[in-house]
Amino acid sequence: MYCTRPLGGVTTVVLAVAVIAIIADHAAGQLSTYQLTTCPGKTTCSQCIQTTNCRWCTMPNFTHPRCHGQIEKYCPEEYTVDPSNTFQLLQGRELTKPSRRLLEGQSERESYYSSSHYQSSSSSSFHQSSSSYESESAAGSIVQISPQRVSLKLRLNEAFRFNVNYAQAEDYPVDLYYLMDLSKSMEDDKTILSTLGADLASEMRKITSNFKLGFGSFVDKVLMPYVSTVPKKLEHPCDGCNAPYGYLHHMSLSSDSNLFTQEVQRANVSGNLDAPEGGFDAIMQAIVCREQIGWREKARRLLLFSTDAGFHYAGDGKLGGVITPNDGECHLDHNGRYTHSTTQDYPSISQINLKVKQNAINVIFAVTAEELSVYEQLSRLVEGSSAAKLSNDSSNIVSLVRDQYSKISSSVEMKDNRTDNVIDVKYYSRCRNTNAALQQTNRCEGLKVGDVVTFEAHITLLQCPSDPRDWHQVLQIYPVGINESLTVDIEMLCSCPCEHPSDPEYRERADECSNAGTYKCGICECDGTNHGQRCECSALDSLLEPGMVDACRMSNASEECSGRGQCVCGVCVCERRPNPDELIEGRHCECDNFSCDRPGGLLCSGPDHGRCVCGQCACRDGWTGPACDCRASNETCMPPGGGELCSGHGKCDCGTCRCTVTEDGRYTGRYCEKCPTCAGRCNEFKHCVQCQQYKTGPLATANECATNCTQFVPIPVKKVVIDEERNDFKCTFFDEDDCRFEFSYNDSDQDKVVVTAQEERECPPKVFMLGIALAVIAVVVLIGMAVLLLWKVLTSIHDQREFARFEKERMMAKWDTGENPIYKQATTTFKNPTYAGK
Repeated sequence: MYCTRPLGGVTTVVLAVAVIAIIADHAAGQLSTYQLTTCPGKTTCSQCIQTTNCRWCTMPNFTHPRCHGQIEKYCPEEYTVDPSNTFQLLQGRELTKPSRRLLEGQSERESYYSSSHYQSSSSSSFHQSSSSYESESAAGSIVQISPQRVSLKLRLNEAFRFNVNYAQAEDYPVDLYYLMDLSKSMEDDKTILSTLGADLASEMRKITSNFKLGFGSFVDKVLMPYVSTVPKKLEHPCDGCNAPYGYLHHMSLSSDSNLFTQEVQRANVSGNLDAPEGGFDAIMQAIVCREQIGWREKARRLLLFSTDAGFHYAGDGKLGGVITPNDGECHLDHNGRYTHSTTQDYPSISQINLKVKQNAINVIFAVTAEELSVYEQLSRLVEGSSAAKLSNDSSNIVSLVRDQYSKISSSVEMKDNRTDNVIDVKYYSRCRNTNAALQQTNRCEGLKVGDVVTFEAHITLLQCPSDPRDWHQVLQIYPVGINESLTVDIEMLCSCPCEHPSDPEYRERADECSNAGTYKCGICECDGTNHGQRCECSALDSLLEPGMVDACRMSNASEECSGRGQCVCGVCVCERRPNPDELIEGRHCECDNFSCDRPGGLLCSGPDHGRCVCGQCACRDGWTGPACDCRASNETCMPPGGGELCSGHGKCDCGTCRCTVTEDGRYTGRYCEKCPTCAGRCNEFKHCVQCQQYKTGPLATANECATNCTQFVPIPVKKVVIDEERNDFKCTFFDEDDCRFEFSYNDSDQDKVVVTAQEERECPPKVFMLGIALAVIAVVVLIGMAVLLLWKVLTSIHDQREFARFEKERMMAKWDTGENPIYKQATTTFKNPTYAGK
């Protein structure tokens, strides 16, 4: 039996008593299983506070595990380190109030603007700085988002909740820059646009009295193969055309609609060779050249991009010998010409998206029907953008701008600028329905001037960066397309104050640490040559000294340091993994952060769902299960309009509806709302899909198809795949040619129907009956002739064999070689002896 040796003032007997005390506390219901297995395994204060519901005790000569989950009666409060989330309001100007005209007749909710309610988690504290609060009158500007700046101190994996209010201001300024493709094919569009400038300004001033209009045009890079470089073609690429150019800024934003008309009339069309245009160059310059364009700080900025062709993007410049990437800077000369058109490549889609977000611009792609599907896909990649159908002569531009602006301004979408997995932000809102349940969404629609929408932002620190310089970050929360934002100054609580040299109890080469380590937070951090709880052991000490190994075992039956470390002076030094993100920790190296379940190859279903703590998945809010792959509530299985769980046609499994199967088939849809025998709007869209995609059906003629099918243009795909998350519907039909075709539609957006159709019909092969009949007759005749020939061959072979056998038997017969002695010839022959044959 080994003798016990003091380890930092704590014997193995005392350690055993401490473990028994913890187990007793657990039995009394004071500690959860998670805290029992996780908290005592943390050996430093920073590791402890980075674990949910764990606290650190800094009391000197403390005999229990310093990291614990107890709330009371474990460590005196003055020695307990348990930081909590902290909120501080730095700037909170009130939302701009509407005029009395708008307030009349509105409900109490619609007239409620200025109050700001901030809700935090139970463990968070709230502090408001009244000195930094500015009133709206002092600011003298329009405010559409409140608050404007806050400060947060966040502890790891503890969500903090606070409200963000948004309201669309009355008579908010609008800047509209019209960016037009002036290649030869857009000549008629330019002519009509020159007559619609006044109408466009007049229509927009019905929405806001503070409206400005600008104009620019583009063609393409003046290089082969984009344009012809023949000297004559460089001057006049086509009849009535001017020399080609990349991008030209004609008119800065102005309230003078007559000037707009004159500039459009003066602008001349040009020509190029290939089908795509250099629109991306123009978009980039129109966004980043803020002073030249005249974009205002406080205005909703609209960039109307009009074309009838596709676009070049990053990499296409190599065709013309341009390899320098686009730098995203403004390069306009005093005449408004883009000077780097032939020296820099086209911008990429991600560059366009970045600049759109940085400058809070809403891009409207007004394109012809042939290009609409391409630009709709592009709009999904560019934040705050949309695509609309432009008539062949641009005659509908006024109504298009009005409708698109109404669509943009009647909705709000909250975004943020986080770029990594360090911070997670979720948004919840009731939108306009204050009586509805809070739902996770960052977008509300159907708003009008005067409506206040409150978003509840849940901000969670997912992990502490390895570099302490990254523990202070600035987060921007903003409504898409609005040049206003909420700035969140975030301080991450990833270390304890007692670990910093500024703490009074922080001492280097302290007596408590045998003058061989730093004393902080009640424990010793030894230098590289010493070990032990009080740094009392040198690296040369025997590793197997009596009593030392026992201190490195969790129990008599367990391995030393759980088989994943080395016992040095009674303290386990855990192994280091090749992957620095994978850690083995704990007093006995019993914990790790990599051995949890990995559904789909993602540890604990990914960082958004949970994280691995001591071999178990610690799920984040909203997730549950051993692998954090199940939603904690059934809210995601409830139809948006209310009703039964999964519409009464399925079961909610891990937050997803599992639809039941009936005799008629299986119910489908995200909420099992689609019955197997319901056609939905399939029959309504069938004939239009036939005529537009396959040129068949009762509306096959061009006039009838164009007249009756204006609601959508189907997007051709090789195979129709529905996304039940988006609530797509799938339709299957057979036409008059007995051909099968499929298409899907999504009508969740009341103003727009998206239809995806199969590129080619699946038609049965054509049957040539005469050929089949002749082939059958030929086969029968050939088979008959073959049978006769076979019979003839077989009979010939048989006859030859019989004849050969007969010959053989005849040759072998011997009765005809002898003479019968009884037989006498009936005639007698005599010869004349004197006859000589003459």
